[in-house]
Amino acid sequence: MGLRLERLVYESTATGTTGSITNLAVILAESQRNNDRDELTGALAAHDDRYIQVIEGSAPALDNLLRRLEGDPRHRNIVILERAPITARAFGRWAMASARITPELAPVLDAVMSTPAAQLVEALQQALDQGARAAV
Repeated sequence: MGLRLERLVYESTATGTTGSITNLAVILAESQRNNDRDELTGALAAHDDRYIQVIEGSAPALDNLLRRLEGDPRHRNIVILERAPITARAFGRWAMASARITPELAPVLDAVMSTPAAQLVEALQQALDQGARAAV
């Protein structure tokens, strides 16, 4: 029997600007490498000097990720919005996807930050879907 899947949704305050493509590229590269190793999947959005992340995997892998994040100088004020068991991954195609928050999606993300985490997951999926359509 495999380990039970969980989804973790958190936000944190960025210590640097989230508008920097270089900062985001470094975080995404490190996340993809670590998440591949730890069998985690998810999406990261940088918005309004905050990071918002949905991450899926086993409880031990998520616990290890949280410990790394607590020691990461690029994050502070980590707030767990949700942590719950799931039956299937919503972001299974990505070790760590970058959900680009367009000006049109920014108000949606701002609104869902104060609502249940399920709506935040949907907003990040919408951002990824828009990015995929734009790339075609």
